[in-house]
Amino acid sequence: MIVKQYQEMLGAKSVIREMFAYGTSRAKEIGYDNVFDYSLGNPSVTVPEAFTWAMTDMLQKTEPAKLHGYSPSLGIDNVREAVAASLRQRFEIDYIKDHIFMTSGAASSLAHAFRAVTEPGDTILTFAPYFPEYGPYVNLTGARLKVVPPDLQGFQVDFDKFHAMLTKDVTAVLLNTPNNPSGMVYSEKTMQKIARMLTEKEKEFGHEIYLISDEPYREIVFDQTEVPYPAAIYDRTITCYSFSKSLSLPGERIGYVAVSPKCEKAKLIIDICGQISRGIGHNCPSSIIQMAVAEVLDLTADISIYETNRNLLYEKLISLGFSCIKPQGTFYMFPKSPERDAVAFCRKAMEYDLLLVPGDTFGCPGYFRIAYCVDTQKIIRSFTAFEQLALYYQ
Repeated sequence: MIVKQYQEMLGAKSVIREMFAYGTSRAKEIGYDNVFDYSLGNPSVTVPEAFTWAMTDMLQKTEPAKLHGYSPSLGIDNVREAVAASLRQRFEIDYIKDHIFMTSGAASSLAHAFRAVTEPGDTILTFAPYFPEYGPYVNLTGARLKVVPPDLQGFQVDFDKFHAMLTKDVTAVLLNTPNNPSGMVYSEKTMQKIARMLTEKEKEFGHEIYLISDEPYREIVFDQTEVPYPAAIYDRTITCYSFSKSLSLPGERIGYVAVSPKCEKAKLIIDICGQISRGIGHNCPSSIIQMAVAEVLDLTADISIYETNRNLLYEKLISLGFSCIKPQGTFYMFPKSPERDAVAFCRKAMEYDLLLVPGDTFGCPGYFRIAYCVDTQKIIRSFTAFEQLALYYQ
């Protein structure tokens, strides 16, 4: 018998993926250059040359069995050591190899973290606007995702609503900063207040509450914005990282879980991740990719291109009368829809071959997301379409 739950999910496919598929189809009709697809957060800048050189060097000089064989369950030891050393140097926290678990990207990191600290029936809280795949990621573990309504003034945290929802069934809080889709960074003040509330509630409830920090955009920040490191603020933090965005390696599917050394169960959680992988099949990420990223841990792709794109697009939209908080990072922008129904607005935008994603998908109706990780010249060419769309709403 086919599982009913997954059959039902076919009727609620990812809006982002469906929009991207439409864009691909539409491009075959009118040409790729004429479709302005802002739907998918697929990094568009080139991978650092040092990564390519590392791959080439290993392929030429390293024994094939070592490159292409299974890695240990927790990841290759010297790669885990390199990740820990990088985190120690950057954040002055005493990570060691035993606090690191290598994964097949951020989705895998989250899949392990959720299962390590929740039982079926537990609740994980997150904050709108949020990445929509958090829903199936959490709910298919047997835990429940509940979403704190958004703070629309600055896309930080509505603490009154957070406090009301921080009930005894909550065993973890999931946050994403810099944030997809708003592009905003949670401030030091926001992070400190989250930490205080979690500490108070742990004492009240008599059980641990973990902070799961989803950080694939950590390096993509603009205007010298400081990004607080959650693990430096709250001891029971599990960091979930992916190199997909910082190094432009989404197809290689590589990342890690790092549990704060200040968490008394850090080593246990990492060992448990190895057991979780046996059940969900996210085990043994690519050996050659693990070894290659270990050579470039502190590098990034040329993220200045995203800042250029942000500035061009933000200034254009503001000049056309759109309302938008200027993103501090990522490669997303989250303007307010000129009509209350953002879904209807995004359908109207498709008539001008602009592919935008309604904010309803992110738990924030009335807004829409633009993923501006596209060629800069294409952004400029899209301005005519945005002008025509804006004119329709005047």
